[in-house]
Amino acid sequence: MTSSRIAVAVSFVVNGALYGSWAARVPALADQVGAGVDGVGLALLGPAVAMVLTTSPAARACAHWGPRRVLVTCLTAACLLLPVLGLADSVWALGLALALLGGLMGAVDVSMNIAAVAVVRRLDRPLMPVFHAGFSFGVLGGSLGAAGAAALSSPPMAQFTVVGVAALATVAVTARAIPDNHAPGEDRPAGGFLQVMSRGRLWLLAGVALCAAIAEGACAEWSALFLVTERSAGDAAAAAAHSGFAVAIAVTRLTGERAQRRFGPYRLLMLSGILAAAGLFLAAVVPSAVAGYAGFAIAGIGLAFCFPLAMDLAGAAGNEPGGTGGDRELGFVTTVAYAGLLAGPPMIGGVATLADLTVAMGLVGVIALLIVPVTVAARPRW
Repeated sequence: MTSSRIAVAVSFVVNGALYGSWAARVPALADQVGAGVDGVGLALLGPAVAMVLTTSPAARACAHWGPRRVLVTCLTAACLLLPVLGLADSVWALGLALALLGGLMGAVDVSMNIAAVAVVRRLDRPLMPVFHAGFSFGVLGGSLGAAGAAALSSPPMAQFTVVGVAALATVAVTARAIPDNHAPGEDRPAGGFLQVMSRGRLWLLAGVALCAAIAEGACAEWSALFLVTERSAGDAAAAAAHSGFAVAIAVTRLTGERAQRRFGPYRLLMLSGILAAAGLFLAAVVPSAVAGYAGFAIAGIGLAFCFPLAMDLAGAAGNEPGGTGGDRELGFVTTVAYAGLLAGPPMIGGVATLADLTVAMGLVGVIALLIVPVTVAARPRW
C-alpha cells in the first residue's frame, strides 16, 4: 500500500504542476493571441465553468469504472493537451483549449481525491491534507518552472511541451500503483446524486468546502492587488504576499496527519476557520503592509486543512448509513466547492467596486469564519 500512497501523492503533484505551469504563463499567452484584459477574463472563464461541469460526471465514472482508470485517462489527456495551449492564435482558440484542459483537470481532481480516500481507508491514516500538500508544492514547482522559462524568453509552447512530456512519463511510471476503491464486480451501495443531495450533512460539508474555496481563491487572486491599492506596496513586494500564502498552505498541509490525530477532523476544521478569519481580518483592519503580509500568511495556515478535510469527511460519509460508497459524495462536495471558485472572484470584485478591497477582504474573513458554525452543524450526533 506504500506504493499506492506514493502514486496518489505523485498524481496530486503532477496535477498541481500542470496548473502552475500554464497559469503562470497567462501574460505570455495573452500576448501570443493579442488579448486584452477583457479577452483574458473571457478565456479564463472557460476552465472554471468546465471544472464545475465535469466533477459530477467524473464521480459517476469513478463509481462505475474505479478511480484509477478515470485518473490515468484524464491526467494523460491533460498532459497531451497542455502543449496545445502554445498553438492558440486567437482568444477563442485559447479559451477552447483552456476549457478542455479545465474539464480534464476537474475530472482529475475528483478521481485523485477518490483514490486518496481509498488509501486513507486502507491505511487508516488521516493523510488527506498531506496529499493536498503535494498539489500545493506541484503548483509552486510549476510556477517556478514557468518563471524560469519566461526569464529565458522561452515561448509557452516549448515550456508546455517539456512539462507535458515529463508529466506523461511520471504518470506512466506510477499508473499501475494507483488504487481502485473497489474491485470489479464488488457490490456497491445503491443510489445516485439525488440520494446524495437529500443528505443534509453533505450539504453542510459542501458549505465548508465552498467557504474555504472562496477564501482561498480570494487570497490567491486578490492579495497582491489589495496590497498595491490599499497598502501602497510595490508590485514585486505585493507578489511576495501571494508566494507567502502559497508556501504557508503547502508547508502546513505537511503537518496534517499529526494535527488531525491530535484534534480530530471537526475540531481541526473549527480551529482552522477561526485562524483563517483572524488572518483575513488582520489584513483588512490593520492599515499596514506588514500586517497584510502576516495576515495572508496566517490565512494560508488556517485554510490549509479546510478543503482536504471537507473532502476526507465527504468520502467517509459514503460509508455511513444512506451513503453511496463515497464517489458521488466527493463529486457533489467538489462541485459545490468549484462553484465557489467560479462565483468568488466576481463577487469580491463587485464588493470592491461598490466599496473597496478592504471591505471585500473583511467580507472574505466573515465567509471564512462561517466554516466554524457550519462545521459544528455538520458533526455527526451518533
